[in-house]
Parts: sequence; structure tokens; C-alpha cells
Amino acid sequence: MNQPPSGLAVAVTDRIALIKVTGRAAFNRSISLKTIVKELNDRGYVEFVLDLKECSNMDSTFLGSMVGIVSSFSQRQQTNTKVCVQLLDPSQRIRDLLENLGVAHLFPICQGMAPTESTLEAPTLPSAIPTKEEISKSCLEAHQNLMAVNPENIPRFKDVAQFLADDIKKLKR
Repeated sequence: MNQPPSGLAVAVTDRIALIKVTGRAAFNRSISLKTIVKELNDRGYVEFVLDLKECSNMDSTFLGSMVGIVSSFSQRQQTNTKVCVQLLDPSQRIRDLLENLGVAHLFPICQGMAPTESTLEAPTLPSAIPTKEEISKSCLEAHQNLMAVNPENIPRFKDVAQFLADDIKKLKR
């Protein structure tokens, strides 16, 4: 089966940041997603739309990173500023994943035209390639996020989390 290449593209207006996710949203894009959202939030953006129209599938690490983003915003919420992460046109497969892992309530879903889509561009990301340890830490954090938001996910991901934690310990030696 031919899958479109995976990627992220960003467009912004004065108040909305659109992040278009194409292809398979997987662990190898999760660090980039977190970096993009953090940098945009540092610049004052509080409304994020993840355009999933061309996202064919999503793995648990990418989804766990999305949950971590929402959780971090909730923990440092300012009184007058609410940060929102919406999903634009997720496929039924992705909707089912959100429901099955008990995180659908965290992400308002919208449909229609993406704001600012005409100005999409590839984001400028740090040129350093993440180390194996950074990737493992990101994957571990993502799965811990999924277990924290829904205890029913603990049996699903505890072995993955333990494997990643052990891998990180080995890499530190």
C-alpha cells in the first residue's frame, strides 16, 4: 500500500496556529509537534488547529504527545487565557482511536475549511536530530500521558512504558 509521506506544515493568523499533519502521524513526528506547539505558544498563540484531513493514521506515541500538550496547557492555564487544541476533520479511524483510548473528550472536533491553509509552510525546526535517548524519553512520556488521562490504558501500555524506561537506563550507561 502506498502511503503519502508523513509531515507537518504550519500556518498562522493573528490568533490561530494551524498545523497540518499528513501521512502517518507517528513517533518520529511527535518531538517536532511538541517543539512547534511550544514555540508558537511562547509567541502568544493559544488556539491550535491540527488539520488531520490528510492524516492516514496515528500511533500511540503521537497521540500521547498530543495529550501531553493539552495537559501541559491545563496545568499552566492563566486566568484569562484558555489554550485550545482542536482537531480538523479526523478520519473515522482516528476518531475511533481517540474514543478507544479514552481521550476524545480532550479534543474538540471541527469540520470544514482550514483557517490559513493557503499560507502553509514547512516549519523551521532545530537542525539537531534527536538522539535515541531523546526519542525514547519522548515515547515514554507520551505513553505515560495516555495512562495518566485514562487508567484503562495502563494494561495496554505498561509493558511498552517499562521497555522504554529500561531502554533509557541502558542508554545512560
